[in-house]
Amino acid sequence: MLGDLVYEAKGKVAGYRVLDIAEGPKIEVTISQNGTLRGGIEATDIVTYWSIPRPGGAHYAEGKGVFMIKDNPSETATWTGQGIAHYSGQKRRDVGSVFCTTTSTTGKLAFLNNLVGVFEYETDETGNSQGKIWEWK
Repeated sequence: MLGDLVYEAKGKVAGYRVLDIAEGPKIEVTISQNGTLRGGIEATDIVTYWSIPRPGGAHYAEGKGVFMIKDNPSETATWTGQGIAHYSGQKRRDVGSVFCTTTSTTGKLAFLNNLVGVFEYETDETGNSQGKIWEWK
């Protein structure tokens, strides 16, 4: 069952790197985002993912990231994710799942420990990104 909105963010691609070319270009992307976690928590999310083309025009992607609270960057939560991306013109739309963890047991990010989410992200041709994560209950 799809649950509440967990995170909403906007950001910018910070860099690209070619990891491999043997089975098609495997490209790594890093994005820095600012957004709001559930409960109005202002946070930064640093994202690094790689993707590789699949037959039919889709791209398979795997990524990792870290949420940092703006007023307390020492409290963090991490996530890993997988998704599928499609291009429409110059825009890329990724959908998939994320698995969150944190060592925070009583802090603002404690709710993220063992949370599974589904996401939707879009990046335009100039590297601007926006996205949302919902809890998957």
